[in-house]
This record gives sequence, C-alpha cells and structure tokens, in this order.
Amino acid sequence: MQVISAAGSEWIVPFTGLQVRRFRKLVGTVAVRGGEAISDGRPGRQWRLRLGDRVLLVAVYWRTNLTMRRIGPLFGISHAGAHRVIDSLGPLLALVPVCTRRLDQVAIVDGTLVPTRDRRVAAPSKNYRYSTNLQVAIDADSRLVIATSDPRPGNHNDTTVYRDSGMDRKPADRTVMADGGYHGNHGVIMPYRKRSGEQALPPWHEKLNGDHRRIRARIEHALAGMKTWKILRDHRRAAATLTDTASGIAHLRNLTLDS
Repeated sequence: MQVISAAGSEWIVPFTGLQVRRFRKLVGTVAVRGGEAISDGRPGRQWRLRLGDRVLLVAVYWRTNLTMRRIGPLFGISHAGAHRVIDSLGPLLALVPVCTRRLDQVAIVDGTLVPTRDRRVAAPSKNYRYSTNLQVAIDADSRLVIATSDPRPGNHNDTTVYRDSGMDRKPADRTVMADGGYHGNHGVIMPYRKRSGEQALPPWHEKLNGDHRRIRARIEHALAGMKTWKILRDHRRAAATLTDTASGIAHLRNLTLDS
C-alpha cells in the first residue's frame, strides 16, 4: 500500500522543502528531460509509480536519508524498485544553469565536507570521518547556486580541489570570491593577510576584510541550506552518484529561493 503520494499536497512541503507549485515545476522539468522513459530505454513494463511520485521519492530520499528498505514501502514498491527510481531520476534533477546574469556578477566559492561511506573516493578528514570535499559556487547577489563540483577526497585542501575538480572553470567570466584557503589560484579575491613582520593590517585592509566576510557569509548560509537535505550529512551510496545528488539538491534549494 502506498502511503506517500504527490497527489496529496500535504506530503510535499514537509518531505521536500518545496512549495507545491515549485514541486510541480520540478516535475515538469524532469518530464522534459525524459523522465517518462523506461529506465533502460527498451520496451517493457512501465513504471508502477507516476512521474510525480517518482520525483517525490527522490526528493524524500535526499531530504530524509532513509534506507531503501524503509523508503520503498512508503511508496508501495520494493527496495530494489526504489533504487531504480533514484538511479534513473537523480541525474534528471540536476542543477538548471542560471540563464540571465549581469557582466559584473560575483561568484562566491567554498568547499564543504560530505561524510561519504564509499572509501574509493572518501578519505579521513578534519571532521574525523571519511569524507569528500565538495565545492559549491553561488551568485553573490541572488544567492542561487550556480555550480557544484565533482567530489574529491576530504583530506585534500580547498585550493587544490578548486582546480582539480574543475570548479575554477565553472564560474566562467565571473569575479570569484573565496576565503583565505584558496591561495595560489589566480584571480580569486581573498582577504588580506598580515605580512611577515607586520604587527597589524592597515585600517583600510581591515575594512575591506570586514566587507569580504559579510559578503562571503552568504556561501556559508547556502551550504547550511543544502545540508538540510540530510543525504549530504551521511552519503551511503556510491561516491560516483554524489555529483548528481549535490547538483540535484542545489536545484531544489534554488527552487526554494526563486520567487
């Protein structure tokens, strides 16, 4: 028996974080991207769940991080069926590029550690868990996520992951702001540091650093918002799926902000 359904709007807000009309917009986007197709593309038995229910299943899984054996019965399907739904629809929820932007827009970049159980990519990191380093970029004005990176081992620092994951190319021609951990990356705006022998920074450096902190705090809020989807607090699936998962969660978060 199916307990949770997209036909009941009372399930959508608490289990996805989206308003009903935003969830319907998300379902339409997935449909355009081929969400109605059978998972392997061959003729055969159609999906048991309607598209809206399948999108809801993926969103609920990301939001709650329930195991497949728990989430399957909520939708009246087997745990193997829940796996197939998430594998097929997860990539279709990927981040939608922000189409309109001014030439003077600024991107803010920061990394976050995602506890990841797949040790082929994860590594022990400063949170004392096996984690991956995920880079996220937001638009400083709208605070929308504009890019997420491929994960790298959590013991790699931000300055190298920024380059190795390709995040340095994703903001394109935008000015990029980051914290002091991105030294060595040309063109990234970072706070001023005291030079050797200096007792204190000049007052105008201190003022600019204060402005930098106030603006850069927006990426911290964005990362905290993304982690309300609890799968980013304990990623149990293969690390190869984390790229699509992070991009999809960024898309969901953008929908919560888009007016």
